[in-house]
Amino acid sequence: MTDFQSEARLYRRAMQDIGQAAEGIDDTVVDRIVDAISTARHVSVFGCGREGLQVRGFAMRLFHLGQSVSVVGEMVTPAIGKGDLFLVTAGPGDLATASALVEVAKNAGARVITITAQPQGRVPQASDEVLVIPAQTMANDRDSDRSLLPMGSVFEGALFVLFEVMILKLKAKLGVSDETMRSNHTNLE
Repeated sequence: MTDFQSEARLYRRAMQDIGQAAEGIDDTVVDRIVDAISTARHVSVFGCGREGLQVRGFAMRLFHLGQSVSVVGEMVTPAIGKGDLFLVTAGPGDLATASALVEVAKNAGARVITITAQPQGRVPQASDEVLVIPAQTMANDRDSDRSLLPMGSVFEGALFVLFEVMILKLKAKLGVSDETMRSNHTNLE
């Protein structure tokens, strides 16, 4: 492990790297995505690896807001079609599974939104809307100007922040109260 001055410095540096990425997000695109989610018949979400963990948390909060939502790969995910939205994260821009799923969603008539750090990749290029998080992923984690955090951690951390902000915007747009969200939370814990 690298010699660090203090543990507090590690936390600050991690938060700075994630914060800098989040600050680079275009809010006009976020607002368009919030509008698309609020009017979609159903939202299906997908992400690989740790991005998948973030997108699952986002799906959970969408459910708490009362949205019709599923996580691709779960047995209860319905067929996707016209009027539906497929939201995929593809930090590095080119993931074989995500690319195949985008093609299926597009062929079924769904709208496709990709969140990425690499907009020139195959997945975002095939999408209807692209939101860029200017963050390090495994596609560029060997550059000289890299984060203290490994591989795609900055992108994944910024995804968490983005999704929380999107939930706040959706909550306000849909007029959903904290009590309603709480009532939609499972009691099977």
